[in-house]
Formats: sequence, structure tokens, C-alpha cells
Amino acid sequence: MKTAILLSCLLAGSTLLHDNSVGSFTTPSVSVKSKPVSRVASALPVGTVRIVVDKSNYELQVYDDKGWYATYPVVFGTNTLADKCMEGDRCTPEGTFRIVNKRPHEKWNRYMGLDYPTAASIARFNDLKRRGAIPKNATPGGGVGIHGTWPHDDYMIDRYSNWTNGCISMKNSDMTELYSYVPTGTVVVIKR
Repeated sequence: MKTAILLSCLLAGSTLLHDNSVGSFTTPSVSVKSKPVSRVASALPVGTVRIVVDKSNYELQVYDDKGWYATYPVVFGTNTLADKCMEGDRCTPEGTFRIVNKRPHEKWNRYMGLDYPTAASIARFNDLKRRGAIPKNATPGGGVGIHGTWPHDDYMIDRYSNWTNGCISMKNSDMTELYSYVPTGTVVVIKR
């Protein structure tokens, strides 16, 4: 039993102290670092909210009328971080989009859908097709959004493991927080 407790504490990053007077182990209190402070904890955003996703830095930044509001770590589709060309390439599109819908998601906690493809996305897609850079039967795709992870898979964000089919994924607790204060219609700029 003591071995199981010792292993459990070691795996959890804790230490045990042996109390010889009673022949038992105790766990000392451990200080835990909290995530970076944002104004999220103290107040809701003021005025118009906008989101900037920086693929190179793996960050989703939220701004309001007062300026910076919060920053969250995120991951994407492929490791190349290339701009989306067509359906199935697993790339996250770049450009200016809007959140067009919000809903709880059975797999990924919460989902906020983007209006991809936009007119600019279609124009780029048609240009790539015209130049022969993508197959003639390719389609631009759709269903791109911001969402959480599979249950218990938040570590994918900590490891910068790009796993989506082109969406932006964030930790479930961060997604729940963002979802609570970002309205539909919010502008989302995705850049590299």
C-alpha cells in the first residue's frame, strides 16, 4: 500500500514525508502555479471583442475596446502551418473571418464555427486551381472553427501537437471560458 501511495504521489509531482512517531506517510502542501493573469478573472470584455490567432506563436489573443484582454495557447492542423488550399489538406486557413455559430460539442467541449470559406478564400482557391496548384476536382472545404480537445487530451495543447483537420483547438477549460464571453459575429483574424 505504501508503495502505491509513493508511486501515486511521485507521478503527481508531490513528495511524501515519513512520520516515524506514527509510522505513516504524509503529503506536504504543494504550491501550484496558476496560468498567466488576464482581465478575464476580474471583468468581462469591454465593448467589441476581436480575436487574433497567431499560428507562428500558437496563440489566440483576445482584444476589447481597452486593448489586450487574454491570451490562450492553441494548436492547428498540420505542422507546416501553411494556409488552407483545399478540403482535406488539414491546413488552418488564414485571413479575416467571423464567428457564425456557437454550440456545445459532443467530442470537443464547445465549438465556434467560422464563416470559412469567405469571398477572399474562394478567390484564392480559384486562383490556385487556375494555376494548377491544386487538382481540378478539389473543393475549398468548410466546417472550420475554434473548439476544445477530446476529453483528457489538453496535453496536446501543451505539447503543441497539431492534430485537427484545419480547426483551431484549445484546452477545454480555456474554450469554456472563451465561449462564455465571445458573441457570434466576432471578427477572427488568423495569421502566420
